[in-house]
Amino acid sequence: MYELEKKLGYHFRERDLLEHALTHSSYANEHRGAGATSNERLEFLGDSVLGMVVADYLFTAHPDMPEGELTRTRAALVCEGSLHEVAKSLDLGRYLHLGKGEDAGGGRKRPSILADATEAILAAVYLDGGMEAVRSIIQTLILDKEGEKAADRDYKTALQELVQRTPGNAVSYRLTRESGPDHCRSFEMEASVGLEVIGKGVGHTKKEAEQMAAKAALERLNG
Repeated sequence: MYELEKKLGYHFRERDLLEHALTHSSYANEHRGAGATSNERLEFLGDSVLGMVVADYLFTAHPDMPEGELTRTRAALVCEGSLHEVAKSLDLGRYLHLGKGEDAGGGRKRPSILADATEAILAAVYLDGGMEAVRSIIQTLILDKEGEKAADRDYKTALQELVQRTPGNAVSYRLTRESGPDHCRSFEMEASVGLEVIGKGVGHTKKEAEQMAAKAALERLNG
């Protein structure tokens, strides 16, 4: 665990908190007799701590950013995809305590498990060292590395998460127009839910156009 602490840039006074944060429910269920407890409660706390720190950072760093844009940027920075990237940078999968079935089924690489464990670790740091300690880690692992680029890359993720709040809904993208010379192509994309077009975007690549369509859709859906 010293390796993980070094990557985090934080040394735990209560090492049990870190072990707890790394304990998946599958492991806890297999070791109930030994008193093992899953990291689910820590995940809950970590989600709130992360959201607050990111919101405070954005509010302070961008005094002119409107509420809708603040909300979208925060969503991009705290989404599962962003947390999964943090977990991969820490090689977090190798430290997890997983049940035998979950381990055999590839749980150490499962994005949802890794993202949840990242939130649990943030909660553990908060409980062990307080708000300033966890704020420093979030700044280093998420805000410094991602910044505003994370929001640009993750408009699609933020839109998908918003749309999926209604079970059965999903976003699809369709290329509607392609123009310009080969060295300067322009692509137009539509983002749709079912048969309804909810956003349109233009970019110099298809991926960029999809992001712009997702951004337009988020602006529409968030009012």
